[in-house]
Amino acid sequence: MQTFFQFHSKLEPFRLFSREHLITIAIILVLGILLFIFREEIQKQEKRRIIRLSLALLLLASDASYHIWLVSKNTWSFKKALPLHLSDLAVILAIVMLLTGSFRLFQFMYFAGLGSSIQAVLTPDLGRYSFPHFRYIEFFVSHGGVVLACLFMVFAFKYRPTIRSMWMTVLLVNLYAICIFFLNKWLGANYLYIMKKPGNASLLDVLGPWPWYLISLEIIMIVTFYLLYSPFWLKREMDRK
Repeated sequence: MQTFFQFHSKLEPFRLFSREHLITIAIILVLGILLFIFREEIQKQEKRRIIRLSLALLLLASDASYHIWLVSKNTWSFKKALPLHLSDLAVILAIVMLLTGSFRLFQFMYFAGLGSSIQAVLTPDLGRYSFPHFRYIEFFVSHGGVVLACLFMVFAFKYRPTIRSMWMTVLLVNLYAICIFFLNKWLGANYLYIMKKPGNASLLDVLGPWPWYLISLEIIMIVTFYLLYSPFWLKREMDRK
């Protein structure tokens, strides 16, 4: 059991799109499809309440357990453990969104939260934390949970993103990145990976050197947001015709 909670894990390094990774992605995908299939059921007030509170509690427990684990290993630090990466911040915002049912927060989370969490699930920065290490399980519960939380708000609350909220999210993410840049300079940190690449195989490796990969990330973000918005645009166009 100790092996699965070691900070300096002796397990094999995480391998992108390994069997375990693909199974994990498939589980999240199936759960998302089930939300769609049973959307009429989860729109009922009592069931909607149970699911959103359960999801919020799961995300809270997962995120809290991660920080407790870091503290227990004497490795928690302002330089690396603050929830300032967009996908980490999205976990906290997803909890607030689920508890409050905020439509305004959903408008931001659908693009920034869902987009960053999908990217985290597909290309995680896990190092030697492969399955079944605690960090592997916690990571995918948290980020997969954000994906499901955003889809839940779409199917259960019938919330819909807008093109205006998409561009507002682009603006907010860029303003946030500017703030994080100065915080990184102060802490000597690398939140959002805007100071340097994470140092292991990742999507950033094919986007060029610093600072040019930041421009590529900006383009990828906008394209991703458009892709996330496209199902609603297509449906609106079909209804119009």
